[in-house]
Amino acid sequence: MTLSSTTAAPKGELTLRTLAMPADANAAGDIFGGWVMAQMDLACGIRSAERARGRVVTKAVQEMAFALPVKIGDTLCVYTDISHVGRSSMTLKVETWAQRYLTHVMEKVTEATFVMVALDADGKPTPVPALQV
Repeated sequence: MTLSSTTAAPKGELTLRTLAMPADANAAGDIFGGWVMAQMDLACGIRSAERARGRVVTKAVQEMAFALPVKIGDTLCVYTDISHVGRSSMTLKVETWAQRYLTHVMEKVTEATFVMVALDADGKPTPVPALQV
C-alpha cells in the first residue's frame, strides 16, 4: 500500500471495504458524497454493534468535508476508532480512504465523528456492556 505524499497512515480499525461502482456516481464519474457517508454509517453500525453486543442506531454525525473525490473503480476503505463510550452511547472517529483503481495508492478522502446509541429490544437506550477481557 502506498499512501499519498500529503497523508499519514489510516487511524483506526479497517471496518468496511467496498468498490465504488458506476451506479454510485454522477455523470463526471465522481462518487456521490451521500453514498460515501452511507458506507461510513454502515461501518459505524458494524463496529458499534460489536462493541454494544446488540442493536445500535446513529444519533449524530459531526462535520464532514471531502478533501478528495472518490472515483468509479476505487476501493473505499472505512476505518473506525471508538474514542469514547458513555452509558448508552459511543463516539467513533471515522476516516475514509480511497485505494485508487488498479494501484496501491491510498488517499484520505474524508473523516467525521459519529455518535451511536445502543438500544434494547423495545428500542429504548440501553447501557453499553463493559469490555470483556
